Amino acid sequence: MSPGPDFAVVVRRSAVSGRAYGMAAAAGVSAGVFVWVLAAASGIAALLAASAVAFTVVKVVGAGYLLYLGVRAWHAALRKGGDLRLDLPHPGRRGPLAAFSEGLLTNVLNPKAALFFIALVPQFVSGEAVLGDALVLSLIAVVGTVLWFLLVANLVGALRRLFAKPAVRKAVDGLTGTALIALGVNLAVAGRP
Repeated sequence: MSPGPDFAVVVRRSAVSGRAYGMAAAAGVSAGVFVWVLAAASGIAALLAASAVAFTVVKVVGAGYLLYLGVRAWHAALRKGGDLRLDLPHPGRRGPLAAFSEGLLTNVLNPKAALFFIALVPQFVSGEAVLGDALVLSLIAVVGTVLWFLLVANLVGALRRLFAKPAVRKAVDGLTGTALIALGVNLAVAGRP
């Protein structure tokens, strides 16, 4: 529930593109949580944490992606005329699918999510029922995540008229852009845990 990259992406999508886009981003973040819980249960996340090279690759790619999102938000904030649509480089990926992908990538490219689930999942997974326990944990984590971010998307989406004002939209883009850039820089310079 603490603000981070996932929160910033869902808030920005909801504020700038509308409730449906925020909900799509929330679904993407939740799918990322599912990926990390299964990776933790299967040991893949532990391998990522144990390998300095793999961890660094995910960290650098994740930081780069957050920086890209932040710069794109700032670009939208600085555009003239108040046309602040989220233009993506690939025309075929516009719409809710792009918002879903953005949420998914933000979560999956965050090695801190892997470390969180490495610390959490083994405490609740028992000997022979690893896959079953992992699926139950995945379901609980995904449901909790989706409920939280759907609430965020709906609350921000309910304020859509406020965000329709160009000055407010520019402020949202500027603030979320700054947050995403700061999170990307923080991730890039963070050492291994």
